[in-house]
Order: sequence, then C-alpha cells, then structure tokens
Amino acid sequence: MSSSSVSDGILNFAKQYSIYTGCITFSFGVIGNALNLLVFTQLKLFRTNRCAFYITIESMSNLIYQFFSISLTILTSIYGDDTTGRSSMWCKFRYILGQSCSLTNFYMICFSAVDQFFSTNHRLNLRQMCTLKLGRYFAFILICFLIIHSIALGSSYNVHPTLGCVLSNYVAVQYSTYFLYPIFGGLLPIVIASAFSILAYHNVRHIVRRQLPIVRRKLDKQITAMVLMRVIVFVCLLLPFIIYRIYAINFPISQSMPMAYAIGRLLQTILLSINNINYMINFYIFIIFSSRFRRQVKLVLVKKCWQRWKYWCCPINNRVEPDNNIEPRNSQIESVENM
Repeated sequence: MSSSSVSDGILNFAKQYSIYTGCITFSFGVIGNALNLLVFTQLKLFRTNRCAFYITIESMSNLIYQFFSISLTILTSIYGDDTTGRSSMWCKFRYILGQSCSLTNFYMICFSAVDQFFSTNHRLNLRQMCTLKLGRYFAFILICFLIIHSIALGSSYNVHPTLGCVLSNYVAVQYSTYFLYPIFGGLLPIVIASAFSILAYHNVRHIVRRQLPIVRRKLDKQITAMVLMRVIVFVCLLLPFIIYRIYAINFPISQSMPMAYAIGRLLQTILLSINNINYMINFYIFIIFSSRFRRQVKLVLVKKCWQRWKYWCCPINNRVEPDNNIEPRNSQIESVENM
C-alpha cells in the first residue's frame, strides 16, 4: 500500500471522526447549555447570585460556540475540510469568533471560582466586596476586551498556498507562542480557577460555624461543589489542546508532505474534539455531582415549563382556581427551590 493511499485513508478517517463527534457534541451541548440557561434564569434562588450569573454567560458563550462548531462540521462534510484554507475572510472570522468564545468560557470559569472564594470567606468585608452590579461591570469589560483582542490577533491570519490558514505576522506568532496559548489562554486561567476553587472549597467546609441562614449555607455548598468539579474537568480537557496549539503554531506542516500532514490533521481533530467537550459538559457535571441541582432541574421542567406548556397548548382544560390556592402553590415551589 502506497504512502499516498495511507495518508488519504487517515484524512478520510479524520474527516468522518470530525463529523460524528461534532454532531454528538453539538446535540449534547445545545441541550445542556439551554437547560443551564433555563434553570439559572427561571429560579428565583439564582437570579441574584453572582456565580449563577457567570455560569449563565458561560452557557450563552458555549451555545454560540456550538453553532459555530457545527458550521465547521457541515463544511467538512461537504468540502472535506472547514474551508479556512480557501477564503481569507473566513480564515480570519473563524479564529476571531472561536477565540472570543473560548476565552470567554475560560475566564467565566475563573470568575465563578473567584466569586465563590469571596462569597464563602469568613471575613465580612471580603464577602461584601463583590456585588452583582460589580460582577456585571467586570464581565462586560472583560468580554469587550476579549473581542477586541481576538479581532486584533485574528486579523493576522492569512491563507498560505501550502500551509492553509496560518498566522502570517512574526510578532503575532511570537505572541501566540509565548503568551496567548501558554499563559493568557492556558496557565493563567488554569491557575486562577484551580487556586480559587480549592480555597472556596476550604472555606465552605467551615461555613457551618458562621451565623448564616440555612438556605444561604446550602446554596454556597452547592455552588462551590459544582464549580470545583467544573474546574477539574476544565483543566483536564484544556491542557492537551493548549500544548498541541503551541507546537502547531511553531511547526506548521506543509501539504507537500502528505503523511505528516495527514497525521497532524488527525491529531488536531482528536484533540479539538476533546477540547470541545469543555463547551457542552458543564450542565452534565452539575447534574451528576449535585443532587440539589437535579431537584432544581426537575422543578423547572415539571413545575414551570410543563405547566406553562399545558396552559398554552390545552386552554380548554384550564380552570380558574380560587385565589386562596395561589399562595400555597407559590410557597410550595419556593420551598422546593430552597431544598
């Protein structure tokens, strides 16, 4: 068997792998992030919680990334690649949008960990330092900065005849190699998220000694456990792809070497699919490791969404209830939220 046929077989396998994993990730990602948005925006318990606000932004960013990712999968299934090596504008736009969503995901996880550290701290002044209004300001400023940063770097991507869509600016290559991937998009969010989630977990273990309402203590314990597990999975899924990206930027493989190019594409496809799990897994982590979150999801789907759906779709079966039944029902829902 010739090396050309082997390389073609590897490229075809990488294409099929990318299509199937992309569809699976998209399906689970859209469902999971949509349910996250539903739970964290519908329950009164989460509406004034800063960490829930950051998770909501992360889920919105993940949804955008999922639709962006499935567009690349569709292009791959039609043309055999994502067509970034054919259009300079698409080459730039792909990296601008992808990097904006990725960095937003990374730093919203960091914000969640940092917020939980301050929220569970035994010092009152530190707990009062972070407010929801301040968190919204910081999140808005960060997202604006990340978009501007991605536009500035993405404009340095161009289509090379043999290498495809690559960074063409020497300064941009050096910046990506020594700062963007190893530090700003790698070590920095990993260290921040890991350190503050561990500190928050340490704080919450002693939260019983503080004079706080039981609902607040339960919520702090729930959110801290969810954030800690999210950070652990985040680090495990991010590291392999970061290492690969640093290598790929410094040693791009030309299409004139079919075997090496095919192996590189296969490795990139596998590591990218592992990294893409980061954008769909947060809901499933929460529902696996938090029994309280499972009850809250059930409450939203059954007590709220299902009741509304029945009201809209089956108006004939609706009956006007006496006013004295409304209050007990609302209080029952609130009690389930606080469980």
